[in-house]
Amino acid sequence: MSASIDPAPAPGEKVGAVQSVDRAVAILEFVAEQGEAAITDIAAALDVHKSTASRLVAALQRRSLLEQHGDRGRYALSFGLIRLASATTARLDVSRLGQPVCQRLAESLGETVNIAVSDGEAGITVAQESGTASVISENWVGRRTPLHASSAGKVLLAWMDTTDRRRVLRRPLEQFTEETIVTPAALRIELARVFDEGYARSFEELEVGMHAVAVPVVSADGTVGSALSVTGPAYRLPRRRARAVVAELKEGAAEISAKLGHRPV
Repeated sequence: MSASIDPAPAPGEKVGAVQSVDRAVAILEFVAEQGEAAITDIAAALDVHKSTASRLVAALQRRSLLEQHGDRGRYALSFGLIRLASATTARLDVSRLGQPVCQRLAESLGETVNIAVSDGEAGITVAQESGTASVISENWVGRRTPLHASSAGKVLLAWMDTTDRRRVLRRPLEQFTEETIVTPAALRIELARVFDEGYARSFEELEVGMHAVAVPVVSADGTVGSALSVTGPAYRLPRRRARAVVAELKEGAAEISAKLGHRPV
């Protein structure tokens, strides 16, 4: 059974970048189904000129999504796809394994507890449990939050690869409230504190009247790929109480980290 490939653009869609993306994905699907394929096979499947197929395959090869097998001129899926798949698997794992911890902490603290991961540009909530004190529960699962203005985002930034962090700090930092840190120099100082003290805080930096604190969750390879946070209204989670719950949050994060396979040295 051949891969379903339709190179034609949708009505009103310009032939260009979008069509190239469609074709690139179609190539990956075709090669996955065939096991390996030559340029001529790929060109025939896409109904494009051989030079077009070669250009697209070269782009996928540069991204380590395809690799050439020896001198046979045939291409197969490469390890880059495993890297992408493992990122998704890690998110699913931390969500599944962390949910019971979120539930226990939410019951204990009475506030909303979340787990967030980074996509490099923002924090994405992958697990949430509402506390008993919450009257109205807002579902943040799947939603993106700014890294510089949220407690979980600051954790992810503080432990982020230096090159990736610099890229984030080069962009304009949006101001959400009067408390939002919007200068790179001030944010660097804050991130250094987060790293040293092992937790981040957001006191009305993302939303007026809302406080949050977060701690890192360590993956099996020793990197920080997610953050565990508690969020509540300022009158229920004042600064003193927010700092006081950090110890309990860290215990929960250590439990999730252990489930992910992390073993402290």
